[in-house]
Amino acid sequence: MLQPSRTKYRKQQRGKMRGMATRGSTLTYGDFGLKALASAWLTARQIEAARRAITGHVKRGGQIRIRVYPDKPVSARPAETRMGGGKGAVDRWVAVV
Repeated sequence: MLQPSRTKYRKQQRGKMRGMATRGSTLTYGDFGLKALASAWLTARQIEAARRAITGHVKRGGQIRIRVYPDKPVSARPAETRMGGGKGAVDRWVAVV
């Protein structure tokens, strides 16, 4: 699974996803590409599942380039836990697209 080996801070705020990207939205490598139509979080599991699905259909000579990287930690608290006690542990890593 993709995740950074080390980060400056363990936890981040969730932040805002603002509008469409102006840079990095054109096809730079190869002939085909997948493009997000709306802002969202792509989890490391989703990126890995897409990579496996595409790898199954690409022949041996084909190359796959993944240009998103999950570098944002998302924390979550366990179910049925009382409020307080600080922020929850890092649950998953996401890439903002």
